[in-house]
Amino acid sequence: MKLQLVAVGTKMPDWVQTGFSEYLRRFPKDMPFELVEIPAGKRGKNADIKRILEKEGEMMLAAAGKNRIVTLDIPGKPWDTPQLARELERWKQDGRDVSLLVGGPEGLSPACKAAAEQSWSLSTLTLPHPLVRVLVDE
Repeated sequence: MKLQLVAVGTKMPDWVQTGFSEYLRRFPKDMPFELVEIPAGKRGKNADIKRILEKEGEMMLAAAGKNRIVTLDIPGKPWDTPQLARELERWKQDGRDVSLLVGGPEGLSPACKAAAEQSWSLSTLTLPHPLVRVLVDE
């Protein structure tokens, strides 16, 4: 099984790259983990946010392909460490690769939420999206 983090945004601060690389180095060798960055739509004064979300969602779902889709979303289920370990073991036994989807500033598109087999909440707080990359990798 491979894990894939599909996240909106391509220009992250150096500390995000450093933290992500450090935890990626520690990741178990029997569970490959990759980051797929989706370009964020341009958000300006008169931006069509609904259309931007749709486009980002299309790109995220295309990157995920036939993988199991798990969204990272505030209304998702909170998993403690033992629960996460159980989910990882279940995913391994399922045999499919897993894509973890992290949306942009406005969250995930309705299509991404509808395609998800599971939704995981890291916190009831809205976390900065760059920080989520490092937390998930850890």
